[in-house]
Amino acid sequence: MSGTTDQVKGRVKEAAGDLTGDKSLQHEGKADRVGGEVKEKAESFKEKVEDAVDSVRDKVKDAVDRD
Repeated sequence: MSGTTDQVKGRVKEAAGDLTGDKSLQHEGKADRVGGEVKEKAESFKEKVEDAVDSVRDKVKDAVDRD
């Protein structure tokens, strides 16, 4: 599941827990929501690292090709 999906699922569980007074469901929802936020940040970081690696690879290739 994507980070956004986990966040939405968590919000729904939190709301359901609020409505029913189910503290366990509220906590589970909060954990899902926070987990989704972490997953989303990790995915973003991974993309940035991949972009940086690609950029370095291109620069090295260009430098080698010039010689």
